[in-house]
Amino acid sequence: MTMLPEIPLPAGIRSRYVDGINGLRMHVLEAGFETKGRPCILLVHGFPELAFSWRKIMPALGQAGYHVIAPDQRGYGRTTGWNADYDGDLAPFRLFNLVRDALGLVSAFGYRQVDVVGHDFGSPVAAWCALMRPDVFRSVVMMSAPFGGPPSLPFGAADAPVAPPAEDPVHRELAALPRPRKHYQWYYSTRPANADMQHAPQGLHAFLRAYYHHKSADWTANKPYPLKSWSANELAKLPTYYVMDAGETMAETVAKEMPSPADIAANRWLPDSELAYYSAEYGRTGFQGGLQWYRCGTSGDFNNELQLFSGRTIDVPSCFIAGRQDWGIYQRPGAIEAMQAGACTNMLGCHLVDGAGHWVQQEQPAEVSRLLLDFLAKVRAA
Repeated sequence: MTMLPEIPLPAGIRSRYVDGINGLRMHVLEAGFETKGRPCILLVHGFPELAFSWRKIMPALGQAGYHVIAPDQRGYGRTTGWNADYDGDLAPFRLFNLVRDALGLVSAFGYRQVDVVGHDFGSPVAAWCALMRPDVFRSVVMMSAPFGGPPSLPFGAADAPVAPPAEDPVHRELAALPRPRKHYQWYYSTRPANADMQHAPQGLHAFLRAYYHHKSADWTANKPYPLKSWSANELAKLPTYYVMDAGETMAETVAKEMPSPADIAANRWLPDSELAYYSAEYGRTGFQGGLQWYRCGTSGDFNNELQLFSGRTIDVPSCFIAGRQDWGIYQRPGAIEAMQAGACTNMLGCHLVDGAGHWVQQEQPAEVSRLLLDFLAKVRAA
């Protein structure tokens, strides 16, 4: 077995492996592991991230008395047992199975109840954990990606049958704009996307630097606001890391916003020494494991099983945290309103953190730690 380099972790966090998790050998970071019997918090990362993305808040949660578990999720990092062949089976990467991964992991650690926190694509994983197994996932914090509820079944259609779903016209409309555009999730679903990023012309490290910068509060043009609808003209208002120029790759898109050497040297939330861990891991694994998650969504092939939960709500205590400069809050028009209006029936807080873009727990870890601990105290007191 190839020896992998040490992970540049803060004091109080350890790296370990857990075997037999839904077919995976799961790489996990842990804090607060010294004392048995602590309440457990499961942290699930998004794209293109790793368990490492939680390094800045794990020590504070551990010091507050929690056992903190953060895995490299299926398709990512040092977790093995997955196959991300573009022509292979997508089913292992669907939300049902990602929830099963989470359930298997906390069960392996001997927990019957945990709190779950998810960021970016980890946010819907956390939301579906709470929706599907509220007996185990007793509270949920969603970061950066609001949960608008499960997909609906046609209702009251017995005497007026609903036509089968057609292809979403918004993609043709985006392509037909005077400045032709395309949605990043559909680009991420294409065969070339992985190589476009892993073998970016500027180099993988520079690609990731520009990508993280472009979506952070450091990119001063990130001044998000709600969009009126899921339509081409409205979606075209999103930055190009969400709605790309039609003829460009993601590497070409973010290269235009590469920060200066002085800005990189001044970056405290993601110094080059820490970014180097991401670039080494993605250089080794590629991005296709994470891209498979997007393909499950854009294909629509697994929508039918999610419709089993049509009409269901998240009823455990819930909270939403995002950076105030994060366009991710609004990239799916109406989702944050739906989350607050009814998708979550026991919402204890919705917080937008100043000075943070999409990578909120890395950009403003002290404030995120405070908000998480305040929320968990309310959960315990209820």
